[in-house]
Amino acid sequence: MPRRKTYNYLLLLFIVFSGLAGTPTDDVLSKKERKFAADHMKNTKMALLDAVKGLSSTQLGHKISADKWSVQECVYHIAISEKNLWAMLEASMKAPATPEKKKDLKVTDEQVIKMVEDRTNKVKTFAPLEPQNTPYKSLDEAMNDFKTTRAAHIKYIKATSEDLRNHFVQMPFGLLDCYQLCLMISSHTNRHLQQLNEVKADTAFPK
Repeated sequence: MPRRKTYNYLLLLFIVFSGLAGTPTDDVLSKKERKFAADHMKNTKMALLDAVKGLSSTQLGHKISADKWSVQECVYHIAISEKNLWAMLEASMKAPATPEKKKDLKVTDEQVIKMVEDRTNKVKTFAPLEPQNTPYKSLDEAMNDFKTTRAAHIKYIKATSEDLRNHFVQMPFGLLDCYQLCLMISSHTNRHLQQLNEVKADTAFPK
């Protein structure tokens, strides 16, 4: 094959395989897994948007008691946690895959969701994730940040060709693969959405 044709052929292969690098493949995540995670992220996002829509500043700041979070503080925590948990995923994906750790997984995808959303198990968060330690100055600021990051995460889970199932993160309650971490992130939103709705259900919640 003449040199120029060889060069063009190799260039074509490079372009094709470069394009495929960003194409979702069923051998990494199944269509069912992608859809489930993306839908879970979308649904919890929309539920949060609906829950805070139209609330006044007085309602946003209401607390059941001095040691409980307000609606606005719940949103601050959700937004900052979204960024911090995703940073853990990105750090894990930059490291080499460790498929040998798969044997150490103790929970299923369904169990991750159930465990995180179960508010009967109270857990004190880390100091950087406390509402008063976040950079947000208003509900709009926190919600805009949350919507931007969540949209990016939904886009990622729909299209990634990265091997989420063979990269892992160690959480306080056990080992998760990175797909399960995605589910944890959206389940965490739902956990604190429940908390937020408890505030709204308080008999003293401003009308």
